[in-house]
Order: sequence, then structure tokens, then C-alpha cells
Amino acid sequence: MSAVGQLADEFVELHFEHQPMLPLLLGLGIPERQLPDFSAEAQEGYRTRYLELGRRAEEATAETAEEETTRRTLAALARSEAARIEARVTDFSVSDMQVGPAQHLLLFLPVPSVADEAGARAHLDRLRAVPEYLSAAITRHRAGFADGLRAPEFLVDAGIASVERYLNAPDDDPLRLTPGVELPGYAEEQDRLLADVVRPALAGYRDFLAAELKPGARGADQPGICWQPDGKERYAALAKVYTTTERTPEELHATGLEMIASLAEEYRELGARVFGTEDLPEIFRRLREDPKLRWRDGEELLDAARAAIRRAEAVAPQWFGRIPEQVCEVTSIPESEAEGGTIAYYIQPPLDGSRPGVYYANTYRAEERPRHTSEAIAFHEAVPGHHFQLCTALDLDHLPLVRRIMSVDSYLEGWGLYTERLADEMGLYSDDIARFGMLTQDSMRAGRLVVDTGMHALGWSRQQAVDFLVEHTPMARLEIELEIDRYAGCPGQALAYMVGRLEIQRLRADAERELGERFDIRAFHDVVLGAGIVPLPVLEHVVRTWVASV
Repeated sequence: MSAVGQLADEFVELHFEHQPMLPLLLGLGIPERQLPDFSAEAQEGYRTRYLELGRRAEEATAETAEEETTRRTLAALARSEAARIEARVTDFSVSDMQVGPAQHLLLFLPVPSVADEAGARAHLDRLRAVPEYLSAAITRHRAGFADGLRAPEFLVDAGIASVERYLNAPDDDPLRLTPGVELPGYAEEQDRLLADVVRPALAGYRDFLAAELKPGARGADQPGICWQPDGKERYAALAKVYTTTERTPEELHATGLEMIASLAEEYRELGARVFGTEDLPEIFRRLREDPKLRWRDGEELLDAARAAIRRAEAVAPQWFGRIPEQVCEVTSIPESEAEGGTIAYYIQPPLDGSRPGVYYANTYRAEERPRHTSEAIAFHEAVPGHHFQLCTALDLDHLPLVRRIMSVDSYLEGWGLYTERLADEMGLYSDDIARFGMLTQDSMRAGRLVVDTGMHALGWSRQQAVDFLVEHTPMARLEIELEIDRYAGCPGQALAYMVGRLEIQRLRADAERELGERFDIRAFHDVVLGAGIVPLPVLEHVVRTWVASV
């Protein structure tokens, strides 16, 4: 094996040790330790090993073009993983989102397969490990609290409420799984663990949040990490991690403002055609308040998403040379997380094919959610967005595993947002109302550049961030407030979407200009997806290499 190939294997081994839920979710076996080790000693060890591996990747010599792509990817990923640990996000991640330790459990523990005896027994082992996992999380929270790394009170309240929703519904426990084989004593042992081990541990975690973190939490006027010690520096580092670029928070803030201004003209043009007005506040009011633009119920929302995905699948061969075989399922976000959850998300299938990829849509209070954004969100999360993208990556079995399974937000979310505009080129939007959804999604992602940097770098209050999105997007108030809380709880992640899309669009425009009549959109998309999951500078290297070869 070449030096780069060896490094790629070492990185995956290290990352699976650091994030043991990942191999479980991917169907790549059952690791010895199935839940993350939050201890400061373990995290410092991981940081040191990532930095050393990154140094070796920088110095390695690639033997082929593919190896050079892998080498560059490894160097960037190793630096990013070390920077995440250095930012100490775990120390203050308390909310009702998956970045919170308890919520991470409730979201991902039900996902790994329990189809056979080994999988079922592994699930029981994970349940047994919950108290140790949460105890380590509490230790990290206490250390962060002592050092001034304190979450805002509204996120602590949300974390408490999320755990209480779980505790108040024992009959609908999402962690109660039915194995695919007959296993004597399994059901009884699972119920015992849930009642005597898991639920008391989660109740203790809730009590810790209420008794120790809530009294010293920051107010809603200080939601960003810039209010924490060294917060501005840590946020700038996280911005680089999530965007995989050197762009500063101030530059990203300015880009968001410029895009908000340019989107206003598109709203006015479409508003004149649909509503007979170019007045931006009136257009936004109609989109927010018109009862005809709301769902009857959650099932209608899900049916519309399924229909949009089927249309996209039908025309995809005209735009992509490589079509993944996996079908995307559509279902609602679990009730235990829906109230405080995001609008939608996607979980990819495992490599072993034991379950499908699933698009989860939030049907909580569906009658308050807008119809016009449904199609854009479905294209982003499913086809030709994340489902298409991630299933393609999993099928690239000639590439090292690291380029098939890693999470690089700027590439992944950049592609998802790119496909929302691509869907318009593909003729997928059913009408101009649905195109308003495309614009709404665009203005939300442009607004993210403004409000994420506003809160975490410029010291904005939660209300300032909410007011900005209310003024500059037609998003429903319910979704605006949930989104702002999401940005407050995961500093920097929201920057990845628009930065990634702009980069993919720039690379496409450059390729079209340089290749002229030789440019093939199907070939371009196959190159972007065929590289696997890579940081944006590596993607630029791949595309430019392709352009030079055409």
C-alpha cells in the first residue's frame, strides 16, 4: 500500500475511534466502544493524533492524481478535526438539537441495525453505556462553565424541555427497538435497561442542566460565543472549519448583506407576476399569512415532498451521468425532537444496504408551516441533493473510504443549496409559488451569513437576529425562531451552505467559460460528485484538473 493509502486508512481508524457512532450508522461493524469518549484526556489525545496525521499528509508524496486529491483532503480534514476539538464546543453544547449530548443519543441510537443477534446485543450494550456517556458530558459542561464557556439560557431551557419530552413518553420510547431475529430475553432486558439505566441517567442530566447550568447561563442578549473567553478567536477558527476557506466572519457578514440585497430584486420580479405587487413587505406578508399557502396536516406535507422527489428522479438522467440506485424514503421527524427540531434533515443509508436513506421532514404544527418551501427543501435534502450526493459517494468504491463517508459541511451543504437553483434549470418547480420557496431558501442561507456572524462575531442579541430574518426573508416566524436557536447552538455551521454553493457555482461558471461548446453539464456534475466528499479547495483542484483534460 502507498504512503497516502496508509494515511487514509489511519485517518478512518482514528476518526471511527473518535466518533464511534459513525461506523455503526454506516453499517461498518460494531466498535469496541460504541459511544463517544467525552473526557478531556481522550479529546486531547485525538487532537494530538489528528495534528500528527495532518503533518504527515502535508509531507507525503502522492503517486497518482487520485492520491494527490486524497493527500490534500487528509491534510485539510485532520486540521479541521483538531480545530473542532480546540474550540471546545462540547463544553457548552446544550440545546434540543443533535449537537447536545442527550439529543445526539435520542436521534442516533435508534438508527444502527438490530437485524441480527450481534446488532441487537450491541444495542443493549449501548444502552448500558449511557450513564457513563452522560456523566462524561456533565464533567465537560462543568469544566466549560468554570472557564466561562456558558450557553445562553434559552438553549439550556430547550435542552431541559427536550429531555423531559422523552421522559414523559415512556410508552413511545424511540430507543425501544425490535430485532430482526428471535432473541430470548432481549425485550425484557431492553425494557429493564430503559427503565433502570437510561431514563434515570437522562433524568440526572436534565437535573444537572436545571440546577447547575441554568442559573449561570447567559441571557438572550448574549447568545454568541463572542461573549465567552477567547470566543471571537474560536469562532473565526470554526468559520474556517465549516467553510473550509480562509474567509473571515466580517467578510462573510458582508457577503450575506450583498446577497440579501440582490435577492430583493428577484422577489419583486416574481411578486409582480404572482401577486401583482413589487412591494417587498407585502410580498413577504402574503407568503407568511395567506392561509392557502399552509398545509392541511403533516401527511399532506409529506405527500408533496414525495411527489417532488419522484419528479426529480424522472429527469435526473438528463443532468447526471451517474444515477444512484438507492431509493429515498420520506417520513416525519420523530415526535420527541420535532418541537424544537430543524425544518428537515437527511440520514444516508449504510454501506451494507440494511436500511434506506431517509429524508425527515418536520410536520410539527404543520398548519403553520409554509407550502411554498416544500419543493426546494425536498430537492435539497433528497434528489438531486443530499440523497443523490451521499449515495453516489458511498458507491465510489474505487476511492478510499475517507472520501466516501466524511462530513464536510461546505461541500455537502453547498451541493444541497446548489441543487435548489439547479432544480429550476431542470424544470422541477411546479409553479411560481414554489419558486418563491427557492428564493425563501436562498434568503435564509444568505441571512445565515449575516445572523450567524452577527451573533457569534459582532455581539448581536437573539432578538436582533430574529428581527433581521423577519425583515429580510418571508420565512414563517415559527421557523425563524427555531433557526436562530440552531445557529446559536452550533456556531459557524450555518456558514457552510452559501459559501459552498457560491464556490460550486463559481467553478461551474469558470468551466463553462473555459470549455465553451465542450462544456457538458452532466460531466461537470459527475466530476463534482465523483470526487467524493472533499473540502472546497480540493474540489477546485479536482474541477480544474478535469477542465484541463477535456
